[in-house]
Amino acid sequence: MSPVLADVLQVSVLVAALALVHKPLGDHMAAVFSSEKHLRMEKWIYRAVGANPDAQMRWPAYMRGVLAFSAVSVLFLYLLMRVQDHAPLSLGFDAISPDQAFNTAVSFTSNTNWQSYAGESAMSHITQTGGLAVQNFVSAAVGIAVAVALVRGFARSRTGELGNFWADLVRGVVRVLVPVSVVAAVLLVAAGAIQNFAGVHELTTVTGQTQSISPGAVASQEAIKNLGTNGGGYFNANAAHPSENPNGFSNLLTIFLLLVIPFSLPRTFGTMTGSARQGYAIVAAMGAIWFVGVLLVTWIEYAHPGTASQLAGGAMEGKEQRFGEGSSSLFAVSTTMTSTGSVNSFHDSYSGLSGGVLLLGMMLGEIAPGGVGSGLYGMLIMAVISVFIAGLMVGRTPEYLGKKIGTREIKLAACSLLVTPALVLTGTALAMATGNGESSMTNTGAHGFSEVLYAYTSASNNNGSAFAGFAADTGYHNTALGLCMALGRFLPMVFVLALAGSLAEQKPVPVTAGTLRTEKPLFTGLLVGTIMIITGLTFFPALALGPLAEGLAA
Repeated sequence: MSPVLADVLQVSVLVAALALVHKPLGDHMAAVFSSEKHLRMEKWIYRAVGANPDAQMRWPAYMRGVLAFSAVSVLFLYLLMRVQDHAPLSLGFDAISPDQAFNTAVSFTSNTNWQSYAGESAMSHITQTGGLAVQNFVSAAVGIAVAVALVRGFARSRTGELGNFWADLVRGVVRVLVPVSVVAAVLLVAAGAIQNFAGVHELTTVTGQTQSISPGAVASQEAIKNLGTNGGGYFNANAAHPSENPNGFSNLLTIFLLLVIPFSLPRTFGTMTGSARQGYAIVAAMGAIWFVGVLLVTWIEYAHPGTASQLAGGAMEGKEQRFGEGSSSLFAVSTTMTSTGSVNSFHDSYSGLSGGVLLLGMMLGEIAPGGVGSGLYGMLIMAVISVFIAGLMVGRTPEYLGKKIGTREIKLAACSLLVTPALVLTGTALAMATGNGESSMTNTGAHGFSEVLYAYTSASNNNGSAFAGFAADTGYHNTALGLCMALGRFLPMVFVLALAGSLAEQKPVPVTAGTLRTEKPLFTGLLVGTIMIITGLTFFPALALGPLAEGLAA
C-alpha cells in the first residue's frame, strides 16, 4: 500500500469514527448538564467542598467560582512541585525552581500544559499523577462548564441564571471525562503504553554506556491529556516517545481522543438550544477549517520544499519513521487546531509554510474544533460577530438564536476576541525588544523569529506545543509565558460569562422573513470567511516576518 493511500484511509477512518460518536456523545453531554439528579459520588464531593449544587448562579457568581477554583489549583500545584523532593515516590528528583513551578502550575491549571522541563527527569510520580494528571481532568471540566454556561445563555430567557459552576465541574469530570479516559487508558495499555509506579531503571546500552529509563503511570495520563485537550507529555518527547505512543493504532487513537469532545460539543449546543441544525452549522465550520489545514500541511510536507529536503527525498527530519509525513501532519494540525499541544513530531522541523499553517491554526483562537469547551465558546463568539456583520450589511438589528446582538453583546464578544491577539503580539514584541527572544532562539532569521512567535501564540491561546528549538526555561520566559497563559485563559472566560448573562436576561425575538437563517450553509460560509478575515488582518504582518518569509525563500 502506498503511503498516500494509507494516509487517505487513516483520515477516512478518523472522520468516520468522529461522525459515529458525534450524536451519542453530544446528546449524552447535553443530558448530563441538563439533569437535576446527582449521583452519590457527586453528593460526597459537594459535601466535601461545601457547595450547594442546586443553587442557580448569575454570571458574576459563576465567574467567581471559576476564578477561585483555578487560583486554588495554581497554589496547590505550585506547592506540590516546590516540596516534591520530600514527598513519597520522589524518584530522587529535586524540588522545581520557583519560576518554573509558577509557569507549570499556571500551565496545567489553564489547560495549556506548556512544559519547559523534561518530565522523566524532573517530575516525581506524586507530582505527575497526584498533581498534573488531576489538573488534566479539572481544567478540561472548567472549559466545558464555561461553554455550557454560554449555551444556557442562548437557551434561557428572562433570567440571568446560568446554572451552578460546582455542579457543572463535578459532572464534567465524573460523568464525561473519567469514563472515557478509563476506556482509552485500557486501550493504550493494550497497544503497548506503560502503566506502573516502578523506580528508575539503569540499563547498559550496546555501546557500553549507562542509560536511565523512567517508568510511570503513562497510559492513564496519556488518555486524559488528549481527551481533555491538555497535551502535557509524561516524557519530554511527548507522543513521539514509544512508551506514550507505541504504534500506529495508538497514534490514531490519540488523534481521535483530542478531537472527539470538541467535535461533539456542537451537538450538545444544538440539543440544549432546541435546534440540532444550529449545531451542525457550527461543526461544519469547524470541520471545514480543520480539513483544509490537514490537506495543506500534508501536501506541503510531501512536496518537501527546500534544498535539503529535496536532496534527502523527503521532509522526515524531526518526524518518526513509524508515522511518516501523513500521520505526523494529521497529528500536528489536529493538535494546533485544538488547544492540546501534544506532538508526535517536532514542529520546529516542519517547512516554513507548514509551520505557518500550524501557527495560523492557533491564531484562529483554536476553534477548529478548538479545546474542550473553549473551542465551542470561541466559535460562538465568532458566530455572534458574524451575525453582527451580516446585520450591518442588510441594515437590520442582528439576531442569533432569537437573541438580539446589541451594543453590550458585541462589546463583550469583541473584548473576548481581542485578548489573545493582544497577548501574542505584545508578548512577542517585548521578548524581541528586550533580547530575551533572540537569546532563546536556536535558529536565526525568519525561522528563529517563528520560534518566538510560536511560543507566545501557543501560551496565549492555551495550546502548549512549541517549536522545539526555542529555549524556554529562563526566568523571563517562565514568568512572561505564565502570565500569557493565565490571562489568555481567564480573561476571555470573564467576557464569555458576562455575555452569557446578558443573553439569558433577554426575551426571545420572534423569527421573521428578515431573520438571518444561521442554520443554513450560507451562514456557515459567512462564519468561516469572518474567521479567516479577522485572523488574517490581525496576524498577517507577524506571519510575514516569520513562516511566510521562510517559506517563500526556500
